[in-house]
Amino acid sequence: MIAAVLAVYAVLATTLLPRLLVRARWSDRAPRLAISLWLAACASAIASAILAAVATAVPADTIGHGLASVIEACFAMLDSGFDPLAMPIGAWLALLAAALIVAWAASSVGAMLFTAWRERRRHAEMLRLLGRRDGALGAIVLEYDEPLVYCLPGRQAETVVTTAALRSLPPESVAAVLAHERAHLRGRHHLVLALADGLKRAFPGLPLFATAKKEIVRLVELRADDVAARHHPRIHIAAALVSLATGRAPAFTLGAGGETALARVRRMLHPAIPLCRREKFTGMAAVGVLLAGPAAVALFPGLSALVAHHCHNLFLL
Repeated sequence: MIAAVLAVYAVLATTLLPRLLVRARWSDRAPRLAISLWLAACASAIASAILAAVATAVPADTIGHGLASVIEACFAMLDSGFDPLAMPIGAWLALLAAALIVAWAASSVGAMLFTAWRERRRHAEMLRLLGRRDGALGAIVLEYDEPLVYCLPGRQAETVVTTAALRSLPPESVAAVLAHERAHLRGRHHLVLALADGLKRAFPGLPLFATAKKEIVRLVELRADDVAARHHPRIHIAAALVSLATGRAPAFTLGAGGETALARVRRMLHPAIPLCRREKFTGMAAVGVLLAGPAAVALFPGLSALVAHHCHNLFLL
C-alpha cells in the first residue's frame, strides 16, 4: 500500500504539480522562495519514485527495527527472518530501479556541471586574450559591437561588459546591471540552473522538470534584479534591461538581457508588495512538506513497528 501511494504521488507530482505551481501569482514577489519550491517539488517526485521501489522490496517492520541503531538494524533483520538472498526477483528489480533512478539523475546533473565548467574555462581563456580589466568597474571590458553584460561563474568568477554596452548605457545603469550580475555570482545561480537543466535532461518528457527548468531560469533573473535594487534605483536597472533586451549572452554564462528582460522592466517600474510573514511561512511549510512528505510516508509503517515494539517491551517490564 505504501509503495502504491508513493508511486501514485510520483506520477501526479510530475504531471499535475507543475500546473499548480506555475499558477502561483506570488512567485514574482518572492523569487528565492519560489526557486526553493520548484527544486523541492523535483526532489519530492524523485524521492517518491525511489522510496516506492524500496518500499516494494524491504519489509516495513525491518525498517522499524533498523531505526534504533545500525548494529541493532543488522540483528533485527536477522532475528526477524529477513534474508536478502531469499528476496523474490521482483524485489531485486525494484531495488535496481531505485538505484538506476539515483544514478541516472546524478550522472545527468554531473554531466551538465562538467560541460558547463569546460565551456566556461574556454570562455575564460578567450577573455584573458581579448578582454581588458577595468579597475573602476571591477569587470572585464570586451571589444564587441553588441551590448552585453554577463557574468562567468566559477572559481575565478568574472563580470563582463562589452564596449557597445558602455557606449549605450549611462554610468548609473552600468553600475546597476553589474550589481545584478554579481548577485548571480554570490547566489551561485549557475549551480541552481545546472541542477534544473540536468534533471530536465535526465527525465525528458515529464512536465515537472521541463516547467521547473523554464521557471527557474526566469526566477533567478528576478532574484538578481531584487538584490541589485537594494543598492541601485529601479529605474536604472529598468533602463539597462531595455538596452540589453536583445542581447544573447554566451553559453553557460548568466546575462542581464534575454527573453525575460521586457517583463522584468515592467516589474522594476511597478514593484509588487513583498510577501507578508504569514505568506512566507506558508511557502516555507510547503517546501518542508514536499521534502519530508515522501520520507514520512515511507517510514510510517516502520515507525509504527518501532513504537509498537518498544511499547510492548515496556509493558512487559
